[in-house]
Amino acid sequence: MRSRLRAAASRLDRAVYALFSRHADRPGHERDRDRYRGAALTVSFGTYLARAYGVSWLVGIGVGAAVIALGVVLTPTVPDAFRWFVSAAVPGEAALPPVSDSMITGASGLLVGASTKRLTVGLSMAYLRWRVRARRAAIERSLPGAVRYLRVLADGSESRKAMLRKVAERDAYGGTSEAFGRVLETATLTGSLDTGLRNVARDTPSRELLAPFLLKFREHASQGTDSLRGYLRMESRMLSHQQSRARQRAGDYLEVLAELFILFLIVPALLVIAVTVGSALIPGLAKPVGLPGEPTIRTLLVFASSSFVLVVGACTALLVARLRPSRHVRSYERPTGYATVVTALSNPASAAFVFAFPAVLVAWGLWIAGEPPVNAVLLGYAAYGLPVGTVAVSRARIDDAKDREIRDFVHAIAGHVSLGQPFEAAVETVADEVSFGPLQSDVDDLAFRLGLTTGSADVDTRREALGRFVTRVGTPLAEQTVGLVTGALAAGSDAETTFETLQTEVGSLYHQRKRLQSAMFVYVAVGWATALFVIVTVIAVDSYVLSWLASGSDMATRTADPGRNGRQFYLLTQTTVLACGWFSGVASRGRYAALLHSSVLVVVCYLCFVGAGIV
Repeated sequence: MRSRLRAAASRLDRAVYALFSRHADRPGHERDRDRYRGAALTVSFGTYLARAYGVSWLVGIGVGAAVIALGVVLTPTVPDAFRWFVSAAVPGEAALPPVSDSMITGASGLLVGASTKRLTVGLSMAYLRWRVRARRAAIERSLPGAVRYLRVLADGSESRKAMLRKVAERDAYGGTSEAFGRVLETATLTGSLDTGLRNVARDTPSRELLAPFLLKFREHASQGTDSLRGYLRMESRMLSHQQSRARQRAGDYLEVLAELFILFLIVPALLVIAVTVGSALIPGLAKPVGLPGEPTIRTLLVFASSSFVLVVGACTALLVARLRPSRHVRSYERPTGYATVVTALSNPASAAFVFAFPAVLVAWGLWIAGEPPVNAVLLGYAAYGLPVGTVAVSRARIDDAKDREIRDFVHAIAGHVSLGQPFEAAVETVADEVSFGPLQSDVDDLAFRLGLTTGSADVDTRREALGRFVTRVGTPLAEQTVGLVTGALAAGSDAETTFETLQTEVGSLYHQRKRLQSAMFVYVAVGWATALFVIVTVIAVDSYVLSWLASGSDMATRTADPGRNGRQFYLLTQTTVLACGWFSGVASRGRYAALLHSSVLVVVCYLCFVGAGIV
C-alpha cells in the first residue's frame, strides 16, 4: 500500500514539475533560491516551487468556485452588497453601469480565487524565510557550546572528521549538530572534508557566525594541531562574549516588551471603566446599537477589549518564550501506557495528560450546578492548571537542586583527577565520601556502572554509563556539561585538562542560569502587579464609584445597572489576569508555570469578586 502511494506521489511530482518548474528561472525567485539553500530541504528548489504553484492553483480554483457557489445561493444578496460597496467607494454621483448578478458573482469568484492563488505562493516563499530564520537562530544558540566541545576534543588524538562527528551525534548542540552532520554527508559524497566545509559555509543561514567558523576551522586544521587548538580556544572566548551580548539585547527587548504589556493590558480596563462611568452620566452611551441582540456600546467594548487582552497576552507570552534562552528551559516527554498515570505526580507532561479529564468533569459539574458558563470554564481551567503547574514547579525545584549538586560533583571529581586518580576511581571515591542530596542516587548508579569497565580501553561501557547518568539527571545543565566527558576521554584527551574545562563550563552555565532567573523575576512581578492592580481598581469602581453615581439621580440609577456592570467587569478582569498569568509564568519557567500562575490569578480574581458581592 505504501509503495503504491509513494509511486502515485512520484508520478504527481513529475507532472507538477513538468507544468510549473519553469517558474524557478524567473528573476522574481532569485532571492527565494538563495533562501532555499539555507532552508536545508530534502527536495530541489525546482520541485519545491512546482509544488507551491500546483497547490496554489488547486487552492485558488477551490476558493474561487466556493465564492461563486456562495454567490449563486445568496443571490441577490452578494451582488447587492457588491454594488453598495462600489457605490460607497466611488466619489461623487457617478453611477455604476448595469451589470448582471451572474457577472458580478463570476467576477468576484475570479478575483478572490486569483488573490488566494497568489497568497498561497507568497505563503510558500514565506515558509522558506521562516525556516531560514529558525535554522539560523538554532545554530547561533548552540554554536558556542559546540565550539567548547571541539576545544576539549582537540586536546586528544581525534581527526578533524572524528571531532565533527562527535558534535554531530550530540543532540544538545541542536542546529550546529545538524550543520556538522551535513558537512560529513557532503564529505562522504565528494570524498573531501574541505569540500564539505566550504559547501556548508556557503549554504548555511548563519553567514556571520557558522560560515566564517567553518572556513577558519578548515584553514587552521590544515596548519596543524597546535594551530587548531589555539584557534578553538580564541573562538570559544569570542563566541561566549557574543552570546553574552545577545543575552543583553534580549534583556533590553524584554524591558520594552514588559512596558508595552502593561500599557496594552491596563488601557482596555481603564477605557471600559471610563465608558461605564460615562454611560451613567450620558444616557446615550447606554443605548443599544442596531445589531442582533441589541448590545450597547459598552457591551461591545467589553467583549472587544476582552478579546484584545487575550490576544495580547498570548502573543506576549510567545515572544517572551522566544527571547528566553531555550537551553535553560527543561522539556519533558510523556511515557506511554500505564507509566503516564504512574508518573503524573513527577512528570509535568504526564500530569498535563492525566488531569485534563478531571478538569473537564469539574467544568461540567459547575455548569450543571447552575454556575454561569464563564465561571464554569474559568474554574475548570484552574482545576487543570493548578495540579499541572504544581507538579511542574515541584519538579523544577528538584532539577534546580540537582544542578547545584552537579556543580559540586564536577568540582570534586576534578580535584581527584588533578591528583592523578583515574576517572572511574575518582567517581567511586566521591560517591562514597561526599553526599550530593537529590543527585546521590544518580552518582551511585554512575559509580556502579563505571566499576564494570575493564580498563581505559573499555570506551563503550564508559560512554553508556555517562549517557545513563545524563538521562537520569535529565536537566539541560547535565546534558550540556557532563556529556562532554564521554567524547573527550574517548578521544584520548588529557583527563585533567578535560575536567578543568568542564569545571569552568559548569560554573559558567550555572551562574548564567541563576542570573537569568533573577532577571526574569522582575517580569514575574510585573505580571502579578498588573493583575492585582486591575482587580483592585475594577472592584473599587464597581463597588463605590458606580454605587455613588447610581444614588445621585434617577437617570444614573437606570443606566448604572450593578448586576450587568459587575458581570462585564468580571469578564474583562478575568481575561486580564489570564494574560498576566501567561506572561508571568512563561517568564518564570515556561508553559507549565504559565498554567500555574494564570490559574492562581483566576482563583484570586474569582474570590475577590465573590467577596465583594459582585458575582
